[in-house]
Amino acid sequence: MTDRRGLWRWALVVWAALVVVAGGLTFWLQDSAEPQGPYGWERASPTPSACADATPDDEGRTLCFVRITR
Repeated sequence: MTDRRGLWRWALVVWAALVVVAGGLTFWLQDSAEPQGPYGWERASPTPSACADATPDDEGRTLCFVRITR
């Protein structure tokens, strides 16, 4: 009976080590695959041209509604 417990304990330790290694590799590979350049929204102008005359509030935010008609 003691040999079975030791085998299960050993299998659990190996499984936990594999989970930790796989998680570390996932974070490492995910971090290296990210693009290095600016995103599209980072290159966009802060205020769309349709809302250029909107007045900002105390924190510099503007609220603009654009209605598209056909």
